[in-house]
Amino acid sequence: MPGPLEEEPDDLPPGPRAEPPETAVVNDWAKAEGLHAARLARVAGRLGALDDRLQRGPEGWRHRLALIEAADLSWFAGDRVSSDRLALWVSMRLSGAQDDPNALARVGWAARRLIGGPGPEADLAAFLDRRDPETIEDSAERLQDRAGGWLDVMAAAAELHPVTRACMGFHLWSLAGLGHHGDQIEAAVTASRIAASDGSGAIFAPLAMGGAGGLRASSSPAERLARWLDGMNSAILTAMRHLDEIEAWGSRAEETTSQLSGRTPMALCSALTEWPLVSAPMAETLTGASRTAVQRNLAWMGERGLIREVTGQGRFRMWRVAF
Repeated sequence: MPGPLEEEPDDLPPGPRAEPPETAVVNDWAKAEGLHAARLARVAGRLGALDDRLQRGPEGWRHRLALIEAADLSWFAGDRVSSDRLALWVSMRLSGAQDDPNALARVGWAARRLIGGPGPEADLAAFLDRRDPETIEDSAERLQDRAGGWLDVMAAAAELHPVTRACMGFHLWSLAGLGHHGDQIEAAVTASRIAASDGSGAIFAPLAMGGAGGLRASSSPAERLARWLDGMNSAILTAMRHLDEIEAWGSRAEETTSQLSGRTPMALCSALTEWPLVSAPMAETLTGASRTAVQRNLAWMGERGLIREVTGQGRFRMWRVAF
C-alpha cells in the first residue's frame, strides 16, 4: 500500500488579499477627493464662513434656512411642498384638502432634522424615524442591518473630508437598500447633516438652495463629487445672500418699530425672521399676542413697507418680509 501523500511546501509568495468591499468604494472616493482638492477647499471655506455667521447670528436664522432648504428639497424630490404650506404644517399642523399628507409628513420630517437634534451617524434608524414592521419575514433584511452596512462604509471613510463623505453617502443610499418613496429627501437630509458635522453654527450644509444641481446623478465618483461641490457652492452662496437680506431687514425693522410700545412688534419681527411666511393665526400662536393686536401690527408694518401680503386674498392671508 502506498504511504500517505506528502504535501509539497508552498514556496509561492502570498497573493494580495481581497479587500473588503467598503475599502474599494472608499478608495474610489479618496481618489475623487484628491482630484478636486482645490474645489473642495473652496467649498469647505464657504461652509465655514456660513457656520461662523450662523453661530454669531440669532437662532431664527437657522430655523429660517432649514425651512427654505426643506421646501426646496421637496421640489427636487417631486413632492412640491411650498414654503407657505410647510410653514403652516410645521407650526400648526394645518393642511388643505389639496395637500398630500404623506408629502407633508416627509418634508416636515426634513425640516425637523435640519433644524436640530442628534445627527444620523449616532443612530440612523432613529434619525430616519423608521423601524421594521412588527411582523417581518425571516428572510427579509432588517432596517438595522441595512443601516449598519451603510454606516460601516461611512466609518471606513472617516479620513475623508465630511463634504466628500456626505456625497459618497448620498450616492450609496439606494445601493445600501435604504431607499423607499421618500429616499431622495432622506438621503439628502442625512448627507447635509454629515457635511456640516464639523461645525457648531450650521446644523446642515445647504444642498437644494439654488437649484439642487449637486444632487443629480452622474457616472463616476469624480464626476459626482465635482457636481456635488458645484451644487453645494451655489447653495451656500444663496444661503449667505439670504442672510444678508434678512439681516438688513432686521436692522430696518428694528429702527422702524422702535417708536411702537409693547412687546408685539418685536415678537412679530422675530417670527418674521424665523419663518419665511407667516399667517395671522401663526403669528398669534408664535407671539402669544391677541388676534386683534397681531392684525393691527401686521397692517402697520405693511403700510410702512416692512412686510408684504403674498396671497392677494381677503382671507387666509400670508405675509413675508419685504427685502
